[in-house]
Amino acid sequence: MVDLTARTERLDAYLDERGLEAVWFARPNGFAWLTGGDNVVDADAPTGVAAAGYDGELRVITDNIEADRLADEELPDAFAVESFPWYADSLAEAVAERSPAPAAADFDVPGFEAVDGSRLRQPLTDDDVERYRELGREVAAAVETVCRNLEPEDPEYEVAAGIDISLASRDVDTPVVLVGGGDRAQAFRHYTPSDAALGDYALVSVTAERAGLYASMTRTVAFDAPDWFEERHRAAARVEATAVRATEAAAAGALSGDDDAASGDPASDDATPDTAGDIFAAIQQAYDAAGFADEWEKHHQGGAAGFAGREWIATPDGDEPVRRPMGYAWNPTVQGTKSEDTHLVTSDLTERLTKTGRWPTHEVEPVDLPGIEAEPVELAAPVIR
Repeated sequence: MVDLTARTERLDAYLDERGLEAVWFARPNGFAWLTGGDNVVDADAPTGVAAAGYDGELRVITDNIEADRLADEELPDAFAVESFPWYADSLAEAVAERSPAPAAADFDVPGFEAVDGSRLRQPLTDDDVERYRELGREVAAAVETVCRNLEPEDPEYEVAAGIDISLASRDVDTPVVLVGGGDRAQAFRHYTPSDAALGDYALVSVTAERAGLYASMTRTVAFDAPDWFEERHRAAARVEATAVRATEAAAAGALSGDDDAASGDPASDDATPDTAGDIFAAIQQAYDAAGFADEWEKHHQGGAAGFAGREWIATPDGDEPVRRPMGYAWNPTVQGTKSEDTHLVTSDLTERLTKTGRWPTHEVEPVDLPGIEAEPVELAAPVIR
């Protein structure tokens, strides 16, 4: 169950700030954030079959096909469910007719302004954090179980199918499953599964979702790894370790020197934490120090995670504030290698969420940069078979 009090307090502040009477969410991650439920029937559609709204009261609008099921299976009792005939209106028209105005929505509703749902979803609430921990353990357990049983002759698509099944058995969806054998992992940063055999080694990268929360991770299994493999993987891991420590520093304002910066509710926090761009600068320096200065140009480096695979992706000019408590999934690559887990960063601790305790790890030192703690970060190591 989501903490509806925390949600509505955040939404009250947003409505007051914008001078609005109501706000509506029909995109799946926005709907899940507000309700804890799922409004998806057609996974290809950008919006779900229902819109969840707040106008001082919690409401859901959907057609008569879905109303009873959503009320019975997806929604807390606090939500009033309103239906319209499936043949009479579109969801957007139904919301426009039934909502007080002025209003905002995360989908296209005539006369409504757009809402930045990502801003409202950050930082995570206490109940989000607990569910995130459970999701991270489940995702890691599923992926690592498959990876421990890989063989060089396995086709990539069969590995991907095994991961899909293993996660589905845990009620976890898999919007992203990448499996790259040695040849294709060297050639491409997004190694979508093919019929190629794994060969010398395998990279398995997953972004998985349950109840609106997303966790990402990569695991590496080496059968007969190339001579360059260890150096490149270690370099990618050192960049990830630097990104993790830079995130801690940025959330506390230490990268810019603003030690009074504090995270908190974005609607009421007067302090200014450091930005995604500050972390990206540290990542660039880490690549340089690790001996692979240009590799950051070949693939994005990750960013904040929570109710999206990435709530934002760090860029050189990224101005998104670094909040806590918040998930962060950094995914640096050095040709043919990748290091990635989802970490929870709070004011008290940083923990790797995508772990089981049954996969080998290594202690990786971050690059020595101003404002960044030098303590090593425990990261997933390659399994050598």
